[in-house]
Amino acid sequence: MSLQVEKLEKNMAKLTVEVPAEQFEECIKTAYKKNKNRFVIPGFRKGKAPQHMIEKLYGVGVFYEDAADEAMNETYADAMKESQLEIVSRPEVSIEQIEKGKPFIYTATVAVKPEVTLGEYKGIEVERASAEVTDEDVSAELVKVQNQNSRLITIEDRPVEDGDQTVIDFDGSVDGKAFEGGKAEDYPLTIGSHSFIDTFEEQLIGKSIGESCEVHVTFPEEYHAKDLAGKPAVFKVTVKEIKKKELPAIDDEFASEVSDFDTLEEYKADLRSKLEEKKQKEAATENEDRVVEKVVENASMDIPDPMVDSQVESMVQENARRMQSQGLSFEQYMQYTGMTMDSLRAQMRPQALRRIRTRLVLEAVVKAEDIQVSDERLDEEIQKMAESYKMEADKLKEYMGDFEKEQMKQDLAVQEAVDFLVAEAKLV
Repeated sequence: MSLQVEKLEKNMAKLTVEVPAEQFEECIKTAYKKNKNRFVIPGFRKGKAPQHMIEKLYGVGVFYEDAADEAMNETYADAMKESQLEIVSRPEVSIEQIEKGKPFIYTATVAVKPEVTLGEYKGIEVERASAEVTDEDVSAELVKVQNQNSRLITIEDRPVEDGDQTVIDFDGSVDGKAFEGGKAEDYPLTIGSHSFIDTFEEQLIGKSIGESCEVHVTFPEEYHAKDLAGKPAVFKVTVKEIKKKELPAIDDEFASEVSDFDTLEEYKADLRSKLEEKKQKEAATENEDRVVEKVVENASMDIPDPMVDSQVESMVQENARRMQSQGLSFEQYMQYTGMTMDSLRAQMRPQALRRIRTRLVLEAVVKAEDIQVSDERLDEEIQKMAESYKMEADKLKEYMGDFEKEQMKQDLAVQEAVDFLVAEAKLV
């Protein structure tokens, strides 16, 4: 294999890889062995026809596609290593020469990790995040607990009011025609939740159990179902149940039921203490974010588009795994949100760019400050991971390869860079 490397604009590079004719011939033979059972040649049992006979009947290039894949699989990793480039995207491959008896030549256009020019990063001045807990915060927490301990009572002697939890049947139509998703029975709907279109919920106020009515709404112009967007609709609705949330009084008795304290004042003091601890952690995180964001703003770099594309794809897969862990397929998620893959990628692109910029800048700080992570520090982190997995640290370490350990060291160094920047910053 021979390699030529050409640096392109905006941190792109083109690798031209030449695979010797003899090696490519072996790749063709491998492709023949892999695919020979697909061909039925008169006079030969299936899978027994010689290579030259199949090439004669189907063309000399019949195995080229698989042979090219084989040749690239054999050589691309070595080409990446030999290039000494830090490649950060999948290659865009183009075949330049593919012919029997001649070298196989292909190019791989790739994104290269950009150089970062740090601006001011020590002594950054940012506004300190507030960790103050107010009386209103404590009251809001009390109301949250109050709602968690409410009970639903069935209402039969009055019509629907704002805030009621109802059960309804509905059947919708647009221009007199039913539409997909426009009909349901025993549907739970909280009045005032704004989970339905437009003024749907408000029009049910004043309706009694068993009463049917027509609800007139207009779908939003940006509605995900394009055939309904901006169109007026009519729903025939029947109210079947009305329930009201009954809240307990916030007093000493309430405090004793929901906590280990006998009085409301003691319970409120405990809530305040827990809120203060929570807000201090949130403020510390916010301070970190503000400092890092300012340092990133002060830095400059030229990020190639394919690097962002790769990050977006990673985020899409990450999102799909998260949906799956919640029992929702990615296809269902896309259907419910009305998004397409293109719109999802476009939505994720700014966040992907922020992630890349932040990581690159923090890595640049690691380099500028010569932040090193010792083996002892790595062992401490592995010990923490082992405890969370309920494993022995030595066993976990055995399972980890050198790449995983080095990646952990890099991640720890990046976190140390964050700690360094915050320690150096001026929080005002």
